[in-house]
Amino acid sequence: MAGHSKWKKIKHKKALNDKKRGASFTKLIKEITVAARHGGGDPKGNPRLNTLLEKAREGNMPIEHTQRAIKRGTGELPGVVYEHIMYEGYGPNGIAVLVEVLTDNRNKAVAELRTAFTRNGGTLGESNSVAWMFERVGEIQATLRHTQGDRVMSEDELLEKLLDYDIKNITTDDGIATIHTEPKILDQVRQAVINLGLKVESSELEWIAKNPVELDEAKQNQVIEFLEAIEDLDDTQNVYTTMA
Repeated sequence: MAGHSKWKKIKHKKALNDKKRGASFTKLIKEITVAARHGGGDPKGNPRLNTLLEKAREGNMPIEHTQRAIKRGTGELPGVVYEHIMYEGYGPNGIAVLVEVLTDNRNKAVAELRTAFTRNGGTLGESNSVAWMFERVGEIQATLRHTQGDRVMSEDELLEKLLDYDIKNITTDDGIATIHTEPKILDQVRQAVINLGLKVESSELEWIAKNPVELDEAKQNQVIEFLEAIEDLDDTQNVYTTMA
């Protein structure tokens, strides 16, 4: 599994870019609203909401933004109803793509997405045209350096510490461990990693390519330009690809 693809690193940098922060906040607010609508406004009983609120705190989102989003989700404040839709297709060089969308206007969302695909060398496909190439997993990224000192945990040691859980895969890169789990135990494993004294950088449900495709640098750059154009659309929440 490609836990540290070039595209994932670029996505992480984009999220930290101040010029993108406003757009990132807007997308996160949508997710918080939907999570509160489906799981309630108490993060203690809503693991998805708890994860999103932690992401909001790490991104320095003003607390009033998250409070309003939760209240819109629970119905305490009026607000739009967002629809979650998964679109599928192909990008340049035959790379398969999944696009998660949260929108209050399905027709507008699909029209913008179709245009972005066409203009950037891709083709929007039918439902289930490429979904079979992906697997739903929980993904945790955590620093291997202990939060209370300079000690660095090895990949083998981390795997040993997590043997009680159904861990699908662990990879490490540049001091960061990527842990893939069954989706239903994502929150349990996340807490276990925190209990080991490691800092969790992200904890998400992801679609991971079953058989990642290696491309040369020129083709990778073509695909990345395409993926950035899709992700920059207002209603796009996440973009997943089979590119390694």
